Parts: sequence; structure tokens; C-alpha cells
Amino acid sequence: MKLWFPRCAPALLFLAASTVAFPQRGGGGQPTGPDEPDVRMPDGKSQKEEILKAEHRQNLKDAAELADLAEQLKADLEKNDRYILSVATLKKTDDIEKLVKKIRARLRH
Repeated sequence: MKLWFPRCAPALLFLAASTVAFPQRGGGGQPTGPDEPDVRMPDGKSQKEEILKAEHRQNLKDAAELADLAEQLKADLEKNDRYILSVATLKKTDDIEKLVKKIRARLRH
């Protein structure tokens, strides 16, 4: 079980870093297609821009939580024996997987 984390650590770190390093697609206040008009909110801001900003903030928050969970998982795996695995450790792996799926879904949006 100790081999699991070192193999997936680069992927987790890449995902966390990619949410910070790469800007999101779309936006710029320009319509993305001829049949998709740029909807303005009552205060004059572009609705798409505000959605992209909110998704970016949520990605940063989730990436920070993902990195924290990955560090906790690493500490748990180093602390335990190779034959002992706690339910809390398994729950952390599930939480990591859920966060990665959420981030991936928002990035593909």
C-alpha cells in the first residue's frame, strides 16, 4: 500500500498546479458562439466572466484542499505499517478522488 501514493503524487501535484498556472478557457467578455449572446448582469458585468471567476476561485480552493489531503494521506501511510490501513485513510483517498473529479469537471466546462 505504500507504493500507491508515490505513484500518484506527481499526478495530484500536477492537477493542483495546473489549476493555478493555466488560465481558464472562454471569457474575455466575448460571446463564444454566434448563437450565444453575452448576457449582462444588472450591474453591467458579463455573466460568463463572473461564472469563470467563481469557478477559478473554487478551483484554487479545491486544489489547496487537495494538496492538504494528499499530505495527510502521505503522513498516514508513512505512519502505519504495511499491513494496517485505517478507515480514515481510505476515506481520504475517496475525498481526494471526489475533489479531483470536481476540479476536472470545472476545467472541462
